[in-house]
Amino acid sequence: MISMDKKSDTVIVVLHEIYGINQHMQHMCKLLSDQGYDVICPDLLGRETPFDYSQEEAAYLNFMENVGFAHASSQIKSLLLSIRDRYKKICIVGFSIGATIAWLCSEEKGIDGIVGFYGSRIRNYLELTPQCPTLLFFPQEEPSFDVDELISTLDHHHNVSAYQCNGQHGFSDPYSSRYHVHSAQKTLNEMLEFFREKVTIHE
Repeated sequence: MISMDKKSDTVIVVLHEIYGINQHMQHMCKLLSDQGYDVICPDLLGRETPFDYSQEEAAYLNFMENVGFAHASSQIKSLLLSIRDRYKKICIVGFSIGATIAWLCSEEKGIDGIVGFYGSRIRNYLELTPQCPTLLFFPQEEPSFDVDELISTLDHHHNVSAYQCNGQHGFSDPYSSRYHVHSAQKTLNEMLEFFREKVTIHE
């Protein structure tokens, strides 16, 4: 787990991809910490070292077979419960499976905002209705489903804003071959603005 304590009254819980807490997650945690937020990035895999990007298939199988969305979201709900009394505001940002886990927690009370990057499995849980402002970013296309169709469905959800970005799944990760500079910078700025405007200013 990464934990960065800035003595803030707002905490951002960062949920990693199938690879675990890798350089991208460390980079994101530092970036959010530099904005003055407390940051927690729980290790959902329980591994000493993260998977490499070249191990994508093994990393995916490991998550699905040894962790799974139900167990991971249960872990995060317990974490949220344990920190609720310490903070005025609790937000979540998730990447890929982390975005779907954030979505699965979105009906919980006490969450003030969620940002999700390319949470492709959200399509399996469209019956959920987030109870807090939720900002979702998807790539231009995904091999396994129609992104336009998913965004169209999500647009009918209360509290949800969903956007399509240039690039592929992984576009926000500067350590990935799928990194898309423009989309990464644009979504990063929108995420920070979302946290500032939707979450930390309005009481």
